Amino acid sequence: MTRQMPTPPAEFPGGRALFRLDPAISHLNHGSFGAVPIPVQDAQAALREEAHADPDAFFIGAADRIAAARTRVARRLGADPDGTAFIANATEGANLALDAVPLADGDEILVTDHGYGTVVAAAARRARITTVALAPDLPDEDAVRETVLAGLTPRTKVAVLDHISSPTARLIASPGLLADLAARGITTLVDAAHAPGMIADPLAGGADFWFGNLHKWGYAPSGSAVLAVAPAHRARVRALVPSWEDEHGFPRSVENRATADYTGWLAAPEGLDLLDRLDAAKVRAHNSALAAHGAALLAEIPGITPLPYTEGLAMRALRLPPGTAETQEDARVLRERIAAELGIRVLIWPWPGGGGIRVCGQIYNRPEEYERLAAGLPAYLS
Repeated sequence: MTRQMPTPPAEFPGGRALFRLDPAISHLNHGSFGAVPIPVQDAQAALREEAHADPDAFFIGAADRIAAARTRVARRLGADPDGTAFIANATEGANLALDAVPLADGDEILVTDHGYGTVVAAAARRARITTVALAPDLPDEDAVRETVLAGLTPRTKVAVLDHISSPTARLIASPGLLADLAARGITTLVDAAHAPGMIADPLAGGADFWFGNLHKWGYAPSGSAVLAVAPAHRARVRALVPSWEDEHGFPRSVENRATADYTGWLAAPEGLDLLDRLDAAKVRAHNSALAAHGAALLAEIPGITPLPYTEGLAMRALRLPPGTAETQEDARVLRERIAAELGIRVLIWPWPGGGGIRVCGQIYNRPEEYERLAAGLPAYLS
């Protein structure tokens, strides 16, 4: 039986012109590092010029300007500005959150084998971890939920869960799962690295701690992320490095970095403003359709198996044949060969029995880029 291919979306009007990406490379890996649109680059450049022109004025007024930018971002995400702080990335958010949770000897933190490496490492530094194995092909949200709940032990006090898993590109920290964990007295930390900009209402689940990158799908400069904390935990959040703003408490205490470059945070609202001007719902639908088109093309290659996915996301993942990208080094080598020889950037992730490939959709992408990947990939498979 012939599989029906999804109809690829038309090119997003003006999408490619908004970025300074190398046109000789097909950038199908937006989820790893993002790409900053030109208007946001220009806004950040103007802020840097201002800082260079009068450093005293810039840094003396930085805290209040950061608070104003944070308020704009928090309101766009549906967060409380008084309980939200700018941070550098999701890993920093994980460390801040974990340090704010009181734990006793013998307490355990639940993580999953889909968790981002540095976030899992932060949990292991704080307490003993219990790792729940979520097979890449768990069929649906209910199966994920049941597997996570089955991994709880009497010693589990904290659960660290991906909002959207990085390698397998699917929803894990669903509102239902977060509610079940809260009912059991489990403190929840949600790694929402991919949620801002990709999901319309990213904080709807009600986690105790939620941290997400703005520089991926929110079009913000690199090094821009936020940590949102429920009221009950805010008084315990402490900056990783003491600052002159400690007397103000969270969130200002964790935002002060002395003479750090704050221009990314100050320009971050411009990224979300741009997303709105482009019509955020239209952008999300377009990007999701592109990722679906790419995944369908790759699924036609013998030996490649599509993985379960969450509707509406701009990333899709597939399993590669056994013997392909089963280790971190093999995955790295395959990724770099595809980049060097095909001029295509994708994520290759390792997994025993056959690693995986993830493709993303963004407004600068075109359907023919995925077609070129599908034509060239078979030569690299074991």
